[in-house]
Amino acid sequence: MTTSDMETIQYLWPSFTALLFVPHTEQEYERLVAILDTLIDVVGEHESHPLASYMEVIGVLIEKYEDEYIPEISDR
Repeated sequence: MTTSDMETIQYLWPSFTALLFVPHTEQEYERLVAILDTLIDVVGEHESHPLASYMEVIGVLIEKYEDEYIPEISDR
C-alpha cells in the first residue's frame, strides 16, 4: 500500500465510520446486527455481489463481540 493509498483512505474513512466499526457496547453491537440484516436482504446468497465481502466483515465483527461479551448457554 502506498502513501497515496493511505491518504485516500484517510480522506474517505470518516464517511464509513458509521457503517464499519468494532463494537464495544451493546448498542454498537445492535447497530451492526441491523446493518447485517439489511446486507442479507440485499446480498442474499450471491457471493459475487459487490457487498458480499462487506457482509462477511460485519459478520466477523458481530461474532467477535458475541465471543467476548455474550456468555454461551450451557447444556443442562
